[in-house]
Amino acid sequence: MTQKPTAPPPKQARNPLHGVTLEAMVTELVAHFGWDDLGERIQIRSFNLEPSIPSSLKFLRKTPWAREKVEGLYLFMQREKARTAPRKPLTIPPRDSSIGPTTAPFGSWESPVSAALIAGANIRLGQIVLNGDTIAWSEGRPLEQGRNVVVQRRADGTLHDLNPAPFDVRTRAHEYGGGAFVLHGSELLFSHDGDQKLYRVGMGSAAGEPVAVTQLANMRYADAVVDTTRDRLIAVREDHTNGSIDAATTLVAISLTHGSEQVLASGHDFFSSPRPSPDGRQLAWLTWDHPNMPWDGSSLWLADVAPDGTLADAHIVAGGAAESIFQPEWSPGGALHFASDRTGWWNLYRLHGDGADASAQALCPMAAEFGQAQWVFGMSSYGFDGRGDIVCAFTQGGRSQLARIDAATLRLQLIATPFCTIDELKVGADFAAFIGGSDAAATAVVRIDLASEACEVLRSASSHVVDAACVSHAEAITFPTEGGLAAHALFYAPVNPGFAGPNGEGPPLIVMSHGGPTSATTPAFKWGIQFWTTRGFAVVDVNYGGSTGYGRAYRQRLAGQWGVVDVDDAVNAARFLAGRGSVNPARTAIRGGSAGGYTTLCALTFRSFFQCGASHYGIGDLEALAHDTHKFESRYLDGLIGPWPEAQALYRERSPIHFTERLSSPMILLQGLEDKAVPPAQAQAMFDAVRAKGLPVALLMFEGEQHGFRRATTIQRALEAELYFYGRIFGFTPAGYIEPVVIENL
Repeated sequence: MTQKPTAPPPKQARNPLHGVTLEAMVTELVAHFGWDDLGERIQIRSFNLEPSIPSSLKFLRKTPWAREKVEGLYLFMQREKARTAPRKPLTIPPRDSSIGPTTAPFGSWESPVSAALIAGANIRLGQIVLNGDTIAWSEGRPLEQGRNVVVQRRADGTLHDLNPAPFDVRTRAHEYGGGAFVLHGSELLFSHDGDQKLYRVGMGSAAGEPVAVTQLANMRYADAVVDTTRDRLIAVREDHTNGSIDAATTLVAISLTHGSEQVLASGHDFFSSPRPSPDGRQLAWLTWDHPNMPWDGSSLWLADVAPDGTLADAHIVAGGAAESIFQPEWSPGGALHFASDRTGWWNLYRLHGDGADASAQALCPMAAEFGQAQWVFGMSSYGFDGRGDIVCAFTQGGRSQLARIDAATLRLQLIATPFCTIDELKVGADFAAFIGGSDAAATAVVRIDLASEACEVLRSASSHVVDAACVSHAEAITFPTEGGLAAHALFYAPVNPGFAGPNGEGPPLIVMSHGGPTSATTPAFKWGIQFWTTRGFAVVDVNYGGSTGYGRAYRQRLAGQWGVVDVDDAVNAARFLAGRGSVNPARTAIRGGSAGGYTTLCALTFRSFFQCGASHYGIGDLEALAHDTHKFESRYLDGLIGPWPEAQALYRERSPIHFTERLSSPMILLQGLEDKAVPPAQAQAMFDAVRAKGLPVALLMFEGEQHGFRRATTIQRALEAELYFYGRIFGFTPAGYIEPVVIENL
């Protein structure tokens, strides 16, 4: 329990440009791109006017902003070379097969999946936008301090960054963002994280520097759509001028000529999904009000657009306080479509008529989810092809499927793909693009030809692949839980062909609880799970009651029961696996982030089942969260716990921070110092209380991190620290050197 490190401390992370001279950078860039393409990419006119290395170096040495662009392009080029180079699967070093696998304690196995690999070689794939045949998407890059870049895939197959450094395409509307950019003609229009203003920049040879479209301070914009009829954007705007969490949210029109803003709709707590009709004569959008979240109940509005651009005769055509509407969309022929959970499942509907005579036609009723919990703006699960048919993704039994619905006959036909998760689906005339996840490879931006159904990976989230022999595949399990009900989870057995655990001993189990809590985990390949399974841990990823993907009734199991149902399901998943002999019940840990962190803290406090746990930016004090959070979630707890302050006693009863005397298990807490969703004071208070109790506890705070870790150094340190912590608690030494973690009371 007190092993000391056996290797010297690691050196500081090396600057990727260390040892590379400016002359070497320019020379390699010119050789790779040529002067014309290089000048176009970095938008420095002198490169085209006087294309010579000496003159370019002279200019760059006296122009810091230009040098930054060259350095950024150089790093991009190096990443692209690494991405397109033949990739050798990651595996463990070869061993003498005649003697079989090495017997070693679970958790100590040598793994091909390092924390550094996960942190540095993976990007976050986000929003997808189409513009004719052009496909663009956003990607978050940990090696660039989490900067979000819009990448365009051109007709020749080449990839181009559209927003130059230091511009970061991200909106903080609702804090979780989404819908941060749109393509219009030959321009990219985007929200910049630095000041939250909207900018425009060209996508071709005359791109130039981004120019601000909006001028107002303390505003945040999201979910923008182009109203081509009036040369303007229609977007959701959050006004943070008053500095309180109750930012005024409205639907606004923003002139693309002079940047003036006009409020189109107001009077509700939240707006999303503005969608002008193909002829520009009508506008549809969604609203919802406290205490509802969008998946509880929302309203679909429809209005006429007057000649002056204002809205007239705005009225609700679907939804309400107990019906959730998702993704209004117009067909090419002008019929309004949407997803609704009025039957208990998010199914697709088509609106017929208007006003009092409006009716919604169910297009393909089935026990499946064609919608999702709208945590971010811009989410999409269907669209229309060139024939007007619907290409859609739906979830059934925890797995996604792609399908086409004939607009005339309403017949649904499955489209076979190798993907078990399909998100951000956007549909073109004869193709579709989406973020797909399979059970054996990292998620990727995928283009599918709708005629041949052939899939092409445009961008993988990872530059690495792992040997198939080292991959643990998800086993979907359904297990009994409280109240005679059943719950769902995904089980991953430890897999590493080079190692075996001690004879007769089951592997330790890590129980994972997803965030949200109104969200879900999927069977798609996750480096973060393979990190554990290749080291000898078993993992169960729990879709506890309250998760999405299993219908409205399953989603509502958490109503008033957060901190109870989720914890029961986490414990019962572990008991189920122990009962069938898959894991060692004496060595179980629980981990989770955000809402999953709350489940973790509740399980360690109110149950005596787990031996230890790891909370990533988890909630310890529900009362503090009710007072100190952002607008989007400020009334979320009304449904999960009870109305505030009427249910104050219940908030206290469900807050682990007030019951540390019940704790009997060690824990590690990992927290971002700039987290607005779960303030760092909560992690500090929990740490102080556990330390005072005398239990082993560790706290790591990370500067510059918000709700969810984005920087490579943070991601690596957090993973390694958690592994180190488990090693100290369970009594094994992880393979390789890990920087020690200060664990109080141990």
